Amino acid sequence: MKDIGGLMKAMQQMQTKVADAQKNMERLEGEGQSGAGLVKIVLGGDGKLRGISIDPSLMVEGEGEILEDLIKAAFEDARRKVEEGRAGMEKDLMGGLPLPPGFKLPF
Repeated sequence: MKDIGGLMKAMQQMQTKVADAQKNMERLEGEGQSGAGLVKIVLGGDGKLRGISIDPSLMVEGEGEILEDLIKAAFEDARRKVEEGRAGMEKDLMGGLPLPPGFKLPF
């Protein structure tokens, strides 16, 4: 039988790493842009919208659909950047441990 004390210590260290990773992911931000920077959106690592910036030149009556499309594109750009950042953090946390495709860590 393996050393139970050593196993428990390793589990506690892993719990600490996971808790630290969760805090780091909450601080993670991704800025998405569209329309050559006319629309910018900042998302947090938790997926919450932290900021939006729309250039006043886009505030033209009757052009709402264009603005909506630019907001969607900027949001998707920011979401992709956050996901890439999270994936990098997860990879570092797991130390290269191969996980099944689509497997998500619990945070």
